[in-house]
Amino acid sequence: MPRIFNLIAILTAALMSIASAETPADPENTLFLDLKDGRVVIQLRPDLAPKHVARIKELVREKFYDGIVFHRVIAGFMAQTGDPTGTGSGGSGVGLDAEFSDEPHVRGTLSMARANHPDSADSQFFIVFARARHLDGKYTVWGQVTSGMNFVSKIKRGDQSANGLVDDPDKIIRMQVAADATD
Repeated sequence: MPRIFNLIAILTAALMSIASAETPADPENTLFLDLKDGRVVIQLRPDLAPKHVARIKELVREKFYDGIVFHRVIAGFMAQTGDPTGTGSGGSGVGLDAEFSDEPHVRGTLSMARANHPDSADSQFFIVFARARHLDGKYTVWGQVTSGMNFVSKIKRGDQSANGLVDDPDKIIRMQVAADATD
């Protein structure tokens, strides 16, 4: 009989762990990024970049990112998306002033892509595959992958000789603010 109680306790703890993993602590500052291989959970960082986080949530709620491709993916570095044209030259049309911080670019960091001017970020962002010190303090960090990085790692890579441009790229199936999630 004690073995059955131990098994029940273990199963109960496992189920509670699964339930808490699916229910983020702060659903208003959590994103679900659905890719072909599975769901990525992103913790937003309004403490670092409040204007960028607000704009990302606005775009997510407008379904702006749904169906957009990862147009530039460099093995060992990052996957870039957020351009509705899929070329790397488009955006939402609303520029954002830089909100640089001391937050390091480590595996799973989400940061805004931009042109040469520091205040040129719009809707394009990238997810870092590995530590990228050369980006620190020069790009606005606005989130961190908390689960599903294994799915990010499966995004189709681009041609190294073409600066990571991808033929027949993978896309964002859907992005949702966890507070609004339907599934």
